[in-house]
Amino acid sequence: MDSTPSTRPNTGSDAPKPLKRRGLKRLWHAAGYSLAGLKAGWYEPAFRQEAIASALLLPLACWLGQNWVERSLLVGVVLLVMLVELLNTGIETAIDRIGPEWHSLSKRAKDMGSAAVLLSLLLAFFTWAGALWNRFLT
Repeated sequence: MDSTPSTRPNTGSDAPKPLKRRGLKRLWHAAGYSLAGLKAGWYEPAFRQEAIASALLLPLACWLGQNWVERSLLVGVVLLVMLVELLNTGIETAIDRIGPEWHSLSKRAKDMGSAAVLLSLLLAFFTWAGALWNRFLT
């Protein structure tokens, strides 16, 4: 068992500061936080829909892409949509935690997150449309 204390000595502040994890311990905990984030994202309908769509699109990307560059682009844009959706959900969650009252900066942050999702979806759509065009119409 690890005999290191879980906190650093108190240096005058009220709350003890946690030790910084290093090496494999840090990676292990970071992976746990990442899985918790994916699990939390699963409960968001938009992320769940995109995850289900990606389960269909990722194998299709391996078939549709004619070389590793095309396959990488098709897979990459699908994963990018999911990534941006998670970031947007994080922004919305942080804004909602601040309070339920309307504020122009809160609206602006949420709108910009939504715009980022829209742009990632458009990039994915046009990348896939280009790959389909290249595969079947040229």
